[in-house]
Amino acid sequence: MAETKDRKSFLDKDYTRRQFLKLSGKSLAGLAISTSMLSVLGVTKEAVAEDKVRLWAFPQGLLVVNEDRCVGCQRCEINCTLTNDGCCSSYISRVKVTRNLYSSRNGHGLYTEDNWTYFPDTCRQCENPACGNACPMGAIYADEKGIRRVDETKCIGCGACVQACPWHMPTVNPVTHKSSKCIMCGACAEGCPSGALSLIPWDKVASAAQVKEALSLITSVPLL
Repeated sequence: MAETKDRKSFLDKDYTRRQFLKLSGKSLAGLAISTSMLSVLGVTKEAVAEDKVRLWAFPQGLLVVNEDRCVGCQRCEINCTLTNDGCCSSYISRVKVTRNLYSSRNGHGLYTEDNWTYFPDTCRQCENPACGNACPMGAIYADEKGIRRVDETKCIGCGACVQACPWHMPTVNPVTHKSSKCIMCGACAEGCPSGALSLIPWDKVASAAQVKEALSLITSVPLL
């Protein structure tokens, strides 16, 4: 009986992640989200309606980005590069805040009409990735968990992936001349002082998703 229960729990978490992959990086505005799911995500109905919330389906949990809570401290960029590159650099960070802080392609930033609006942003892990399709060396691949990574042994630092990505998420390191992108390690969410980034374990998300109304938010969102 215990084995059956454990198996069901695992399947529930796996199923939930696959469903949320459809929403990674996309707007939730206009979608019906249950009270139980809002509570687990730590966001309000108003924030969702105002397009201030984004979700990313990581292997270890659901990354929740709440724009209203971001203070632009860049702690996420620091944690990202210290973990993955052994240095502190906003430029090569796999999560992007600094470029939104000053001026972004979305019309936000200090030097735009909609100033003092900034938020963490990262790779959408597209099912049909423009970055990977553009790479002349086939250096971008999906690992056993479905995470799209850059094979540095193949990467020539040409920047084709950067230009091909609609959000320009890959970054070519000016020192190593290799491209990098988010590998869903979760370091960005660790130590976020304002709660703008939080990583919710899949068992909690799956429990909330059992509420029938919560599943309505994933029925009409197409894959990229």
